[in-house]
Amino acid sequence: MALFRKKKDWKDELSDEDKQILSTLLDSTKKHRFAYNLADDIKIAQLWTALVELKKELNKTNELLGKVQEPWKAIVAVGEEEKRKTIEKLVQEIIKPVDETTQEATQKLVESLMKF
Repeated sequence: MALFRKKKDWKDELSDEDKQILSTLLDSTKKHRFAYNLADDIKIAQLWTALVELKKELNKTNELLGKVQEPWKAIVAVGEEEKRKTIEKLVQEIIKPVDETTQEATQKLVESLMKF
């Protein structure tokens, strides 16, 4: 029986996908190596530089989403308007409102169907 066992590396417990993500993240910190090598605790400094890289990536993603947001809102608005027109047409063809009460009921039905 061995008194001293070599500790298992925690990274061995990660999935292959997570190992790849970690490897890529740590590789992205290499451009900061001159900075974190000056730190008292190099591993912690490397983690902070990894956070910097993740924040940069998040900023790029948010910027891209910002550019896509307005056109997407316009597309959705056009789609909603077309949906409303189609529902109104179908409901009026089925119900054929003739008086104000029926027209109000038809409009309430359209509003209800627009929620789906």
